[in-house]
Amino acid sequence: MAFPSDLEIARGASLKPLDDIASEMGLPAHHLEPYGRNVMKIGLDAIEELADRPKAKYVVVSAITPTPLGEGKTTTTVGLSQGFKHIGKRATVAIRQPSMGPTFGIKGGAAGGGYSQVVPMELLNLHLTGDMHAVTAAHNLLAAVIDNHLYQGNELNLDQHNITWRRVLDVNDRALRNIVVGLGGGMDGVPRQTGFDITAASEVMAVLALTTSLEDMRERLGRIVVGYNKDGEPVTAEQLETAGSMAVLLREAIKPNLLQTLENTPVLVHAGPFGNIATGNSSVVADLIGIRSGDFLITEAGFGADMGAERFFNIKCRTSGLSPDAAVVVATVRALKAHSGKYRIVAGKPLPPELLRENPADVAAGAANLRKQIENIRLHGVSPVVAINAFPDDFASEHDAIRQIAEEMGARAAVCTNFAQGGKGAAELAEAVAEAAVEPSKFQVLYPDGASLKQKIETVARKVYGADGVHYSPQSQRQLETYERAGFGTLPVCIAKTHLSISSDPTLKGAPTGWTLPVREVRASVGAGFVYPICGDMRTMPGLGSAPAATRIDLDEHGDIVGLS
Repeated sequence: MAFPSDLEIARGASLKPLDDIASEMGLPAHHLEPYGRNVMKIGLDAIEELADRPKAKYVVVSAITPTPLGEGKTTTTVGLSQGFKHIGKRATVAIRQPSMGPTFGIKGGAAGGGYSQVVPMELLNLHLTGDMHAVTAAHNLLAAVIDNHLYQGNELNLDQHNITWRRVLDVNDRALRNIVVGLGGGMDGVPRQTGFDITAASEVMAVLALTTSLEDMRERLGRIVVGYNKDGEPVTAEQLETAGSMAVLLREAIKPNLLQTLENTPVLVHAGPFGNIATGNSSVVADLIGIRSGDFLITEAGFGADMGAERFFNIKCRTSGLSPDAAVVVATVRALKAHSGKYRIVAGKPLPPELLRENPADVAAGAANLRKQIENIRLHGVSPVVAINAFPDDFASEHDAIRQIAEEMGARAAVCTNFAQGGKGAAELAEAVAEAAVEPSKFQVLYPDGASLKQKIETVARKVYGADGVHYSPQSQRQLETYERAGFGTLPVCIAKTHLSISSDPTLKGAPTGWTLPVREVRASVGAGFVYPICGDMRTMPGLGSAPAATRIDLDEHGDIVGLS
């Protein structure tokens, strides 16, 4: 009998009333705002009301460097929360909202998989409560005001060749990466070159993820730098008198969304910044609620520990003031075999048949990546636990090889079968995480606020990525000098690079050494509170592949969604 699809499993779920889920979290009913039957928003007043309750143990789920197909990090996150239930503990999950770019591109949905999913699966992957659209609208409102300001006389003396604020759209569309606006007649605006990013890369999205209150969000929106005037001085959304309207559009979006897993553990879904070109973590406000709602708060950081986890530690924790108690590093047999350098894995294509054969030696050959990612967790003083995410075509000898690598590094390890077995299959992992989380926390950020932007970039490059150094393009040199002069030097850095390698070159597997990080461009997300260097050939607007998921998603004769995975 064939294993049911994720969508079939999700539709067969037995959901509890969300009022009951919230009650188990200790959330008073007056903070809850129903959105249909199976989603609620949570008012931010809950943060203050829950402040006297004990803090949960705080666990971040990261991974080794993934293959293009992903390695089940969200599935493991959800499974772990269900696993805690099997060992008598209460856990809350905090994850990002999926972007419809990947949903209709290659990746498909991002609700977990098998018997470790967030439900309702269709609603989570498609619109949810409209937060993504609110971010898109607020971002593009500011873009429209900028162009109108130029048209109406340009009182702020904006340099139209130094406007950094682009437009956004929650769809993969390479044709919009570089565009010219204002073409036509004199009534159609001032012609200039600009472009589109994906909504998940918007600074407004990062603001939503990192804000701590409605007031803080309004202030952050006002600090957004849209470009520079002809004297080289930054021009902000506050100066354009648009931050207030943007805050109005985000007034409901700032409230986290409450859903549940297949086994009825609570899930906070909020914000969706990309993991390779943005902060890659769900919202601070969701964590400030979830940290007071049970025994464990489990949050997921995008891609490998060199990406989302590094940003979790050095950007998100800086903002929230929360300290993690343990970190999970998800590893799979197929990804470690890929890091041996012997196999080529292409998104949307079948795995090489030889990769599926029993071969623990190839797992060991790719072990450098796991070792480095464990080291990256330990750089921040956090105890790592390796989650061996088991696939049906794995072999026990290959799992043993991963466990041995973890133990050699002094890390706990557990095999997870939660995709097929739900929480029961993650109980061993839950036990290991519970043990790690009671160890004294020695959490530390990687660099001080007072370090220069170059020092921060080079610290991450050398310590986390294993680079020999950093090469700055002339453009990036000028931008860094501008940001330091403008007073942005105290901000942390969010380095945009490929997620397919610890290095900046996606073809380099394992834990590369002897390479230099190329900084091509640097952007300042002043409102969000970080500076992000763009390294290598990074795109802030993805494109669609030759056979995108959008060509398979449809409605059947009953009006039900088909093709969503």
